[in-house]
Amino acid sequence: MVTRRLVLACAVLLLSAVPAEAQSASPPKKRLLAVGDVHRRNYQHDSVSHALATIERLGRETGLYDTFIRTDIQLLTKHPIEFAEKSKVADAYYKTLNDFDAIFFFSIGELELTDQQKADLLSFIKDDGKGIVAAHTSVNMFYTWPEFGEMIGGYFDDHPWMIFDAPVIVEAPDFPAMKHFPKTFTTHDEIYQMKDFSRDRVRVLARLDASKLDLKNPRVHRTDNDFAVAWAREYGKGRLFYSTFGHTEESWDDPAMQKMWVEAIKWAMGLTKGDARPRPH
Repeated sequence: MVTRRLVLACAVLLLSAVPAEAQSASPPKKRLLAVGDVHRRNYQHDSVSHALATIERLGRETGLYDTFIRTDIQLLTKHPIEFAEKSKVADAYYKTLNDFDAIFFFSIGELELTDQQKADLLSFIKDDGKGIVAAHTSVNMFYTWPEFGEMIGGYFDDHPWMIFDAPVIVEAPDFPAMKHFPKTFTTHDEIYQMKDFSRDRVRVLARLDASKLDLKNPRVHRTDNDFAVAWAREYGKGRLFYSTFGHTEESWDDPAMQKMWVEAIKWAMGLTKGDARPRPH
């Protein structure tokens, strides 16, 4: 009994010696690198600025992550930039992929990455176990980089119905980014049709209700009537989430869509669990 009391007393003394702020300290916030449209040779979406600002605001309001917004590709590397090396400036002033937990992409076109940057980007998710959250046009880039297409799950192949009231069916109500949606809903947005896409690689989280679409539209290329609008996958040690939503500014003001993006970022950062195993239609 004496020994037990002595142990308890020592534990109390040790705890009291630790500063109160250290006892209640929460783990450091995650870091999100948000990359917007950067390529001058492609159409630039007006909603990109609002999207990046919304993602940054949601990080602050939830307290989950700090956002670093960039419209260039300089930080998409694991190696110090040339200027830092030449000037002997401390690396702390020049962030790389090593400083981030996930990347949010709203980009388009053939971003001018070097071969080393491409390898670093793939390694960021596949080897380091980090995450990528990709919006709308992010399947409309790197057509000449097959490894990226394999990772993200497919490529843009037109938007047959342009901006319309899209009828959506939620396939994965158990997934964190889908739990708050009803089984079916309608959203006013531009929905992409995909090519080089297979359910064997990704878990489709939501799709269009093909029974409510104009399938005679000459721009419809898919013959299986499978129009995925959101999916997730594990890639190596990491995680990837994509959704076609986000063409309009109104989409980024929709509380349900904002919650989807926050939950997707949390999942991509490994803060929550979600089953991303592929399954058939």
